[in-house]
Amino acid sequence: MTYHMEYDIQIGNFKVQTLKSVRVIKSVSQLSDTAYIELPGTLINETLQVEDKIHRGDPVTIQLGYKQAGLQTEFKGYLKAIKTDNTKIVLECEYELFLWDVPLKNEQLENISLQSLLHKVAQQVDSKYHVLCDYNFTYSKFTINNATGLDVLKKIQDETKANIFFDGQFLIITPVYSKGSWSGKTVKYDMTRNVISADLKYIKASDKKIKVEIEYKGKDGKTYKASTGSEGGKTIKRTVNAGDTSSLSSVAQNEYNLWCYDGYEGSLTGWLLPYCAPTDMVHLMDPTAQHQDGTYYVVGTEVNFSNGGGRRKVTIGRKM
Repeated sequence: MTYHMEYDIQIGNFKVQTLKSVRVIKSVSQLSDTAYIELPGTLINETLQVEDKIHRGDPVTIQLGYKQAGLQTEFKGYLKAIKTDNTKIVLECEYELFLWDVPLKNEQLENISLQSLLHKVAQQVDSKYHVLCDYNFTYSKFTINNATGLDVLKKIQDETKANIFFDGQFLIITPVYSKGSWSGKTVKYDMTRNVISADLKYIKASDKKIKVEIEYKGKDGKTYKASTGSEGGKTIKRTVNAGDTSSLSSVAQNEYNLWCYDGYEGSLTGWLLPYCAPTDMVHLMDPTAQHQDGTYYVVGTEVNFSNGGGRRKVTIGRKM
């Protein structure tokens, strides 16, 4: 059976009729989903004008799929920028993070948990947001000075290495490779049936010699440390503004899990079906290496859609 590709892209009140390509990128390590819609620069020998039809901040919905199987919503967000040249128009879009680039009240917060900090910030951005946080971390001091909600999220992600992402009106903060109420479904990929190409390398945590050392200076002036991993290889050292030793241990373990796990490094590429997104699980089957069959955490996806076809690149990691 030949599958016929279809799309439905809506930007504000404007419906895309002529399309060159679409790219949608999602990742648990990326604060926001992003999408790039490429339109032709000219149509029937006339320059295509869109600036009077669409505007920054317009809601965007991208649905892609096949006529025989129906459309799947691949992206919902907002128009961030319009870029044009003589040959094409590129529309840059962003998920909920677009709405977080708003100024916050200047304040200094002491002994505040990550959950409480983000709840306070979310309420300033928009009361519609809810925070789901299972990352155990307390800041001894967190200063907000001429910062936006976006600035705060970036700082937290940089310091804790937590996975921070949006699911509709839920802001989710979780340790790497964590399963929770937000986790998705299990998707089957067979290397001999629905995988077009793969760039995968199977690794074992025992083969990696990595030690993580995290420290912070307490109010008493003493330096406190937490470490995990094994000697004889690479050592990762960082200082964080933690409020207690429990938070220090959480950061150390999270950083170690980011680097050391049993599973694959790399990605596989299939068609638009089956649908797959970050926090889903991929049940991978490989008749040529059955000992590596198993269920793997989906770290990120990239969808490309054009006249040349539709492809979904799936980046996987830790074996669950």
